[in-house]
Amino acid sequence: MGNKKHFSRTAAAMSLRQKQRNAVMKPMEDDRPKNFSEVMPRGPLAVKNTVVGMLKENGDGGIVVPDPSFKETNFGLVNIDRNNMNGAPYNMVVVAEVLNPSATDGNYRGKITEVLGDIGNNDVKMLTVMHQFGLSRTFPDFVMDEVKDLPVSPSDEEIEYELNKGRKDLRGLLTITIDGEEAKDLDDAISIEPYEDDKYKLYVHIADVSHYVREKTELDKEAMLRGTSVYLVDRVIPMLPPKLSNGLCSLNPNLPRLTLTAEMVVDSEGNTLFGEVYESVIQSDMRMSYNECFKILFRPEKSDAEKYGNIIGMLWDMKRLTDILKSYRKEKGAINFDIPETKVILDDEGNPTDIMPYPKNYCHGMIEEFMICANEFIAKKFAMLNYPFVFRVHEEPDRLKITRFCTVAKNFGALGTIRGKITPKAITDYMATIRDEKVLPSLDTILLRSMAKARYAPDNLGHFGLASEFYCHFTSPIRRYPDLYIHRIIKSYLHDENKRKHFAGLVAGVADHSSDMERNSVEAERQSVQVKVAMYMHERLGQHYVGKISSIIGAGVFVELPNSCEGFVPFRTMRDHYLFDETSLRAVGRRSGRKLMIGQEVGIVVAAVDTDCNRVDFVFDEDVESNIKADSKEEPAVKSKKSKRSRKLRGRSSRRR
Repeated sequence: MGNKKHFSRTAAAMSLRQKQRNAVMKPMEDDRPKNFSEVMPRGPLAVKNTVVGMLKENGDGGIVVPDPSFKETNFGLVNIDRNNMNGAPYNMVVVAEVLNPSATDGNYRGKITEVLGDIGNNDVKMLTVMHQFGLSRTFPDFVMDEVKDLPVSPSDEEIEYELNKGRKDLRGLLTITIDGEEAKDLDDAISIEPYEDDKYKLYVHIADVSHYVREKTELDKEAMLRGTSVYLVDRVIPMLPPKLSNGLCSLNPNLPRLTLTAEMVVDSEGNTLFGEVYESVIQSDMRMSYNECFKILFRPEKSDAEKYGNIIGMLWDMKRLTDILKSYRKEKGAINFDIPETKVILDDEGNPTDIMPYPKNYCHGMIEEFMICANEFIAKKFAMLNYPFVFRVHEEPDRLKITRFCTVAKNFGALGTIRGKITPKAITDYMATIRDEKVLPSLDTILLRSMAKARYAPDNLGHFGLASEFYCHFTSPIRRYPDLYIHRIIKSYLHDENKRKHFAGLVAGVADHSSDMERNSVEAERQSVQVKVAMYMHERLGQHYVGKISSIIGAGVFVELPNSCEGFVPFRTMRDHYLFDETSLRAVGRRSGRKLMIGQEVGIVVAAVDTDCNRVDFVFDEDVESNIKADSKEEPAVKSKKSKRSRKLRGRSSRRR
């Protein structure tokens, strides 16, 4: 970490940490502000009055210049007197606590609480993101004390005890996990068997995390506080300590694991006819990857039979059921958004070496279908029981927003409009009238913004996007607290503990806080990717690409490259004067008559990259002086142009959507 230095926590800080963790365990009927997610500090740590920035010399003390990307507060420069420097060196990125946050004259004073390191260190940018979103790098000692004596695997004695209590032994059932090659927290496994009359029996086995994370323990309070694991571009901030998330609770192959199993019978039309949920013991026969399964199904080799044996037959049953479930959801009108995510390839030092759309194949969708099937089954069961629960809901979109979307979509080939009740099927049928596939990703993004955000709720409101009447998150208790919590509810029901009243007073708080932490994690993950994308594109200043216009706003156009990087082309950098029509999402050049619209291919040059603000700016090829040729390798000519363009574009944000 170079010059990075960590300051020890004080007793007061630990006391504050305890108060934060205890507070989120209370029901939501408390006195916090109505606009909680807007006015409270970010993330699990919820640290108030903090600035991350560069420490500069200022007399016999210092002054902290906030990092442009650090948006936790609106504080400006923060003065640090010599008694509050805590030995921090100048010209380092530091964390400072503001001592007088209510200062009306803007003369803020602070003290250094942590030194993150040299601005040139790859790790420092990511640590800044973590501070911005209130993410903790470590687990408190009192949490680690609770897990230190847990075993690596369940003992034979523990398994025998659980079986005697009624847990089902499924270790003889052929079972596999399918995940990405880099995944370490394997919380779901699959078994499948043909059933009578062209039906299938699908087993979705989920790690029984709640067996180890007991209510009201320090471990449970910390998991609730975090709400979710956060997958930054170069690291994972887990919800649970690695001993659990990567070890005892991870469904690693050839090891016994305690699980909750949703066993369902699905017919040839995709309907889940009946099923049950119960505690179980499994032993995964093999850990497989999406790519490995895809190769077996679509690019088989003679050696597969020897290596995989009867797993091959089960994979084909899985494929047949997947096709059934996909057809079933398509018929219902489930909306499939085609919005690519960005994958960043890093070297050992954390430098980005490549960026690309996150690769997905058929087998990603296969596991997704099975998880949806289990989530719907569990949600319906507990909704019918009228049991206190945490549902995953996606409410119906606002008609006015959908009408506005239709106005835009018509300009790109959509036929008619959506009349009557807005249903998922009505939207998918409407989108199917668009024949120009180039515009579909951009229209999907616009459609997504026209809809409500999915969230957690104590009431079953359905999931519009999935066209599901009942839905929850049951399948990832290692990395999502709502899943863990409903496991606790399910197990209480299975053991007839009569805790309806107990859970009824808590589910709203769990749902609300989990929604907040989910939104925080999504933004943190996106920001971490933008950091590395900006670093990558900074090394490609002056290079030419062909991309597609992904969006247009009043100030300019966004262009997405094939590698998934998105940059902004301001209208003010264009030679022609463009008039923007918001209703049609088109811009027309006043002199040339040239039209700019989403999905259109354009040639661009990387004009400026601000790695402080993680902003990438392009200019159109035709707006670059003639001495910059598309295939030019002459660096001086390119540098001359980019230097001029960089000065012109610096300070303008490209993220205005």
